[in-house]
Amino acid sequence: MKNIYIFLCLFLLSYQDTLAQFTLDGEFRPRTEYRHGFGSIIADAADPGYAISTRIRLNTGYKFDSYEFYLSLQDVMVWGENRQILPHDQNNSFAVFQAWAKLKLGERFSTKLGRQVIAYDDQRIFGGLDWAQQGRNHDAALLSYKKNSFMADLGLAFNQDFNNPAGFQSVGTIYNTAGFFSYKSMQYLYVKKKWNEFSGSLLLLNNGFQNFTGEGEESVADGVSNLQTLGTHLNYKKGKFGAALNAFLQTGERQNNLKVASAYLLGLDLTYKASPKIGLGIGTEVISGNKADTADKTEAFFPLYGTNHKFNGFMDYFYVGNHANSIGLFDLHASANFKLGDKSGLLLKVLKFNGEQELPSGENSLGTEIDIVFSQNFNGYGLKFGYSHMFAASGMYELKGIADEAAASSQNWIWAMLVIKPKFINTAKN
Repeated sequence: MKNIYIFLCLFLLSYQDTLAQFTLDGEFRPRTEYRHGFGSIIADAADPGYAISTRIRLNTGYKFDSYEFYLSLQDVMVWGENRQILPHDQNNSFAVFQAWAKLKLGERFSTKLGRQVIAYDDQRIFGGLDWAQQGRNHDAALLSYKKNSFMADLGLAFNQDFNNPAGFQSVGTIYNTAGFFSYKSMQYLYVKKKWNEFSGSLLLLNNGFQNFTGEGEESVADGVSNLQTLGTHLNYKKGKFGAALNAFLQTGERQNNLKVASAYLLGLDLTYKASPKIGLGIGTEVISGNKADTADKTEAFFPLYGTNHKFNGFMDYFYVGNHANSIGLFDLHASANFKLGDKSGLLLKVLKFNGEQELPSGENSLGTEIDIVFSQNFNGYGLKFGYSHMFAASGMYELKGIADEAAASSQNWIWAMLVIKPKFINTAKN
């Protein structure tokens, strides 16, 4: 509750200054899911998963001549996770999702400091991961330059997880948080230039990961591994036709001195506006897999901090907390977007998956996924419904570690989501 009181004080102080622009808005997003093969093959003997979760956010923004301030408070609740009259949140999911200040440094320069969403281009390497109820953020400092159609961001981060409850550690900067490519340090340069029908960006990214030797209580810090990701996103659009290209390389080391060599991601998407109500798309993506014969080397690419749910199928069989050092992926997909009315739409997408290389059995085909999403907007809120089905091939059963005869005959996922984003205050309109 202390955080809420602090927020209300900031709100009251900010609202008194009529010379500034103040916004206060929120989000209420419950989603129900039926999971019968989401993320991996489900066994025939296993029961499907079903639950309802809700994301709530309260956001405030304050814009003055020389700076901007933004604060986003968030909680993610699974219905029924707390027993009755529990005096505290059992899963401790309440968090500050964003808290940053942006300072003007002249006409073209600015700096953005604090917890923030970092998202670029199609969000393949950096993205907000808005589909996940918790979202994705970074504690970072950005130095930005903008002039006409050119922009450049220099990003820096240094993460800690102090064990001492009193605050700063007196000695050392060991970072004990691991998993999901949590980094100790980050440095990147992102530049982008736009022309009339074409835009191109370049990303140079380095992540430092804390290494450890030993296990459990005997684990000790052992230096830092640095992983470099570099590449480009190109986008072309003229008339009814569009094309987008991703090309990225990874080298250096993953955590615990795992060498990365010749890892790559290549993606191409073509779009065509067949009519005002029909948009078509076709594309492919190739992500390198692990071909190395040694335990300390890999050639597998991982897309790190992007919105991975957006790519390689909505059922999240690849690169969503999984498939991090595996056989890679060859993804061929086609889609159709239909505008059914002024406030409704339908997305149909088909994806064919193969391994970037063969499995130990020599199998390569992984399967085919079909994704269907229906969206309907109303006066002030929206509804979305989705259905996905995985037609697994024999390679998928081998990849996911389950025998064909032990798997359920149907692998599917159904979800429905309500989205309400109330706008409480916006002094910019006054």
